[in-house]
Amino acid sequence: MRTLLVSLLACGLVAVSRGAEAPMHHHGAMNPAQTELGADAAFDAHGALWVVAKISGHIAVRQSADFGRSWSNPVLVTPLPETTDAGGDARPKIALGPKSEIYVTWTKPLAKPYTGEVKFSRSLDGGRTFTPPVIVHHDRQEITHRFDALTVNARGQVFVAWIDKRDGVRAAAEGKSYRGAAIYFAVSDDQGATFRGDFKVADHSCECCRIALVAEPDGNVRAMWRHVFAPDIRDHAVATLHADGTVSEMARATFDNWHIDACPHHGPGLAEDGAGDWHAVWFSGAPQSLGVFYGRLRAGAVEGQQRVGGETAEHAAVAASGKRVAVAWKAFDGQHTRLRSMSSNDGGRTWTESELGSTSGASGHPAVLTFAGHFYVLWNTQNESLTLVALP
Repeated sequence: MRTLLVSLLACGLVAVSRGAEAPMHHHGAMNPAQTELGADAAFDAHGALWVVAKISGHIAVRQSADFGRSWSNPVLVTPLPETTDAGGDARPKIALGPKSEIYVTWTKPLAKPYTGEVKFSRSLDGGRTFTPPVIVHHDRQEITHRFDALTVNARGQVFVAWIDKRDGVRAAAEGKSYRGAAIYFAVSDDQGATFRGDFKVADHSCECCRIALVAEPDGNVRAMWRHVFAPDIRDHAVATLHADGTVSEMARATFDNWHIDACPHHGPGLAEDGAGDWHAVWFSGAPQSLGVFYGRLRAGAVEGQQRVGGETAEHAAVAASGKRVAVAWKAFDGQHTRLRSMSSNDGGRTWTESELGSTSGASGHPAVLTFAGHFYVLWNTQNESLTLVALP
């Protein structure tokens, strides 16, 4: 296996060897030490890797043209240091447009607890400069607009989704009950210059689990999120988002029947393979179905559901390329947090598992990337900082 490790420390570049790993809270509980370790990345058409992360208080972007062996100097997206959600399921996001546009979103907390606004910036000059940040949503109440998700379709339209509590606030003012929060989204047709919205995807989402967005070949976007099914079941739902603001094919996606009136901070991952099959990873705390799971989504069912890793596995991510599928996750063994993966060459029917690294400090959530048919795992750690690992 070829392993590529790079340390990204503030504005400097420090090479590291393969690391060890770190204690953490299990199954989605947020460790305060992890709150600045969120990172996201995307490959452009030429194989350059673009990464967004929080550096010295700023949301910043860097790129590597050699799979992480060397990096450009960081370009600041937020001109001044500011409080941002930059860890766990609230990490900043990055997506690339068909004309080399670079788009970035993140969440800025507001004064009241659990409130926030989703910010957006773009670069149209190859990452040399970024536009002043703007707020994506039109609703400006000091309420929850958080846990942003970002993707770009083949037409170049930018989709941003987020968790929103405006409907819960309205229900409370009217003396009505309301489960959880809601999912909203907005669309830009002009490379992020303006956004249309706010369009509601669904009522009754979980309040603080990340949303998975995947752009489909036809220009629509498939979304998956943790939903609160009546009365208190926190499984997952899927829906198709259209650029005109409409939503179709909303359905329940997982069936673990986890009864809990709390948010696990543990959102799903979603990928579409070359045959049009949907591959998902998610966490369940149901007594009869406890752990991280993989499965292929079918109408009203999950095919091939299986546990990912052992009892301490958490925060899995998934990607697909042709018939191949890759899943990465992390797991704490009592002394180190280990980065592991499993890969399939037959659409998720059989798997080969590998260990990719470990750390003795805090860590963010892994992300699985694809380029030219190969899989890579991005992982940001406290001790080793940013790591890119090529799967076998």
